[in-house]
Amino acid sequence: MKQVSVIFKHQLIRYACVPGTYLHVAVFLALSAALGLLTNQWLEQESNDLQAFFRFHPWLYLWLIPALSMQLWADECNRGFFELMQALPITPAEHVIGKFLAGWVISAIALSLTFPVVIAVNLLGTADNTVIFSQYMVSWLLAGSYLSVGCFICTLTHRRTVIFILTICLLLVACALSSILDALEHQAPIWLIDSLATLDSLLRFGTVGYGKLTLHDTLYFISMILAFLFAATVTLNAKNR
Repeated sequence: MKQVSVIFKHQLIRYACVPGTYLHVAVFLALSAALGLLTNQWLEQESNDLQAFFRFHPWLYLWLIPALSMQLWADECNRGFFELMQALPITPAEHVIGKFLAGWVISAIALSLTFPVVIAVNLLGTADNTVIFSQYMVSWLLAGSYLSVGCFICTLTHRRTVIFILTICLLLVACALSSILDALEHQAPIWLIDSLATLDSLLRFGTVGYGKLTLHDTLYFISMILAFLFAATVTLNAKNR
């Protein structure tokens, strides 16, 4: 794993040099503020957390994460760069982890830029910053799980439009899992429905969003990240043979 930092730094530079990165982050911040603050009127609810603010994040990540995923393997479209990377002693696992961490850092930066909301809720009321911190952490973990899906899609194709569309479609299926289970409630075995319900990321996000950050839920998001990164590594290994 010695070369992870090399891939990580290179990908961060790539993000910093692409104007689209700033545009996608700006759109995420604007929509997050508009939906979270204006439509829910959280200031009138006298809430000591930001549940109304974070409830839209799973859907806003459907814009931000596929946009970040498109840039993960952008350089591999350049034949010269691809041959150079093949010549360097970099394993597929290092490649995947380095790129994923860079994208996850960008999502963390986008999330941290919402800090004025935290300042506002502390100035205008009695905020429970422990709960708010938990909400930020679970939002970041959710972004990481979404990004791992995008990272896996990137190993299947280098076409940016295809990456964007496939990532959105796969994430939409995950977000709609609860609705799918409701429709199958009387048509599928209970054990199957209960098993699939444990994979519902929105359900876990909603639970943790109220400040109940448990080890069990944290491990769920981490395991999802590791599973898709492992799948991406296996795919790269297969392509390099």
